[in-house]
Amino acid sequence: MVKLTASEKEQYLNELIEFLKIPSISADSAFSDQVKQAAQWVADALTKAGADGVKIVPTKGYPIVYGEKIIDPNLPTLLVYGHYDVQPPDPLDLWDSPAFEPVIKKTNIHPEGAIFARGACDDKGQMYMHIKAFEWMMLNDQLTCNVKFMIEGEEEVGSDNLEAFVREHKEELNCDIILISDTGMISNSQPSITTGLRGLSYMEVKVTGPNRDLHSGLYGGAVANPINILAKMIAQLQDDQNKITVPGFYDKVIPVSDHERKEMAKAPFDLKKYIASIDLADIHGEEGYTTRERQTIRPTLDVNGIWGGYTGEGAKTVIASEAYAKISMRLVPNQDWEEIGQLFEKHFRAIAPKSVKLEVTTHHGGEPYVTPIDNIGYQAAHKAYATSFGVEPFPQRGGGSIPIVPLFEKVLGVKSVLMGFGLDTDAIHSPNEHFGLFNFYKGIETIPLFYQNYTALSK
Repeated sequence: MVKLTASEKEQYLNELIEFLKIPSISADSAFSDQVKQAAQWVADALTKAGADGVKIVPTKGYPIVYGEKIIDPNLPTLLVYGHYDVQPPDPLDLWDSPAFEPVIKKTNIHPEGAIFARGACDDKGQMYMHIKAFEWMMLNDQLTCNVKFMIEGEEEVGSDNLEAFVREHKEELNCDIILISDTGMISNSQPSITTGLRGLSYMEVKVTGPNRDLHSGLYGGAVANPINILAKMIAQLQDDQNKITVPGFYDKVIPVSDHERKEMAKAPFDLKKYIASIDLADIHGEEGYTTRERQTIRPTLDVNGIWGGYTGEGAKTVIASEAYAKISMRLVPNQDWEEIGQLFEKHFRAIAPKSVKLEVTTHHGGEPYVTPIDNIGYQAAHKAYATSFGVEPFPQRGGGSIPIVPLFEKVLGVKSVLMGFGLDTDAIHSPNEHFGLFNFYKGIETIPLFYQNYTALSK
């Protein structure tokens, strides 16, 4: 069993702090140089760790860093995926300390301390665990199989150029299993392994009424108000049981068995703490399902943004010419994101009155994904967590989406194992994002066990 020394922990943490200082914000072109700087930083770290053939591969966007260590072609090969880009830190005034000036602070959940910085958990901290685990295995002659690294810089903006890279480098990326740490676990005392991800279909709608903003006194009641119309249309997308009303939306949903639902229910979940953590009075969702089931095994439809008309200070009595909304749908296995987008557009057009014009735009999407628990990759991860934490991990479906995971299976023909070490409370994508030092070190100690287990199970 791997146990890091105090000096190793200090070294690895100091390196991560330097990495987190780089504002590799892929969504903002003003930070283009810094994103490329982060790619070079990763390449240097892989070289230092002992990887061969390290290269920074250009794409139409930001580059992909590749490196490998092939110790024996007859041994299994793991492909590690991660990303070095981060979300924008806005709103800046809600951070307790600057987003790119990492600080260590103790919290109730992280009594050993947590590192606060943008990207600490998503995904620099979790990705860097793999580089340091690899370095540790190289230094201690513990590498039991071949490993390849593919670290990209556009995950936070949709990974637009990753598919082309994977297809063009299919032979180079040939592997037996893909290992990813971009998810979380239940708690530091109760590990879990993400076995499923929801898909995503992301739409934008525009409702247009009159050819200009109108005086609400002169025209009110006589013409269609796009904002009123849009609100009514959105209200029709769910019924009184919070079920989505788009015809055909549920047709291909594969029901989760009662057995699996019972197994899911064994995982610890404190509903009162959940409600309190987001300052709500009660829960809300599709009838007939628990909160955890609504978060993971059921599809959803949510308005992510809605705007139109006058929103400035004071009053301006106008009927707006246009109204907009962004709408996302989280999908479950067997739902195709493009088909769902088409069903949504067809339905939304059907409920639009003739008094307005409608535009529907599909932004992006991704397919759902499931890793069977009888897969040897999952079994290797299960044993690794059980050894490292001293507690059997729970299989757990995730509510989020990682579109590149089903892409990997489609193009490379292999499964992915999602070994996350973050917590729901780590505030990823939010101000004061952080990653526990316990989690960072425990990840580095657990990953080599996965290598050992996977090699043994592959024989």
